[in-house]
Amino acid sequence: MRNWMSLQADFGDFQYRRHVYLFALKMSFVAVILSGFIIALTIPPLGFLGLLPVTLSHAIGFGAILSWLVGGTVSGMLSLAAGFTMHELTLSRAEFEKLSRTDTLSGLLNRRAFTEALDKAEDNASLVIFDVDRFKAINDRFGHACGDAVITAVSSILTSAFDEMCVVARLGGEEFGVIVGGELLESRMELIEGVRTRIASGVIAADGHDIRITVSGGVADLVAGRSKQMVYASADRALYLAKALGRNRVVHEREGLHHAWHGLAENGPDAETRAKGSDNVMQAYGI
Repeated sequence: MRNWMSLQADFGDFQYRRHVYLFALKMSFVAVILSGFIIALTIPPLGFLGLLPVTLSHAIGFGAILSWLVGGTVSGMLSLAAGFTMHELTLSRAEFEKLSRTDTLSGLLNRRAFTEALDKAEDNASLVIFDVDRFKAINDRFGHACGDAVITAVSSILTSAFDEMCVVARLGGEEFGVIVGGELLESRMELIEGVRTRIASGVIAADGHDIRITVSGGVADLVAGRSKQMVYASADRALYLAKALGRNRVVHEREGLHHAWHGLAENGPDAETRAKGSDNVMQAYGI
């Protein structure tokens, strides 16, 4: 019986209260059945030896009644108490697991949970890393409370923009990660670019201030035979390139150095800035 209860505790679903009642009911029936076996094994030999104070049929009847009233009731009550204890432990464990995988400020998945999701992600998807541009300046100018409001606002926009096919997380600080799947690459890029535009065109009201922000994004594709570490590193380099090109833009890993130099030539205010930008790009790509 102990082994059977152990299996129930290991595999039973105690998250819902109705399952606790079902567990107690099953344990009561098990207790009654075991009591019946004990009665069947002990009372007939006692009757044969003439040791019963009543007739054999009466003894069996009394034993059956006692097994239901005592064995079933006591077992049911004990199982009910144990079940509710397991119920509380299950809820506490689920809450702890949720907290360990959730970023407390944004309510999004944290880096640990995102890494696990990325490891399980299938092909025909893209990884995008978003970074809020000049976030330190926002904290320095408006205060950390406004910085937190910016993080919360960006989190809300990302959550509403990407559907259940996507995984959205805060990777730390002002950096966010999204696994975008279920569409062609062109559709994924259009969606990602739309998010960048939406953030750039909006205003975040916080602590009496109207704050305008932009984000930069780096995108890399998840394809068969490519390690997830390589995908993440490539998306991170693309993000660095987006920053070097002037921020407030999304760069896909395939755009390459030629595009980077072309963009720097158009956006850099002078030759010195373009040279620094080119050096940064080459360092990012390990050249």
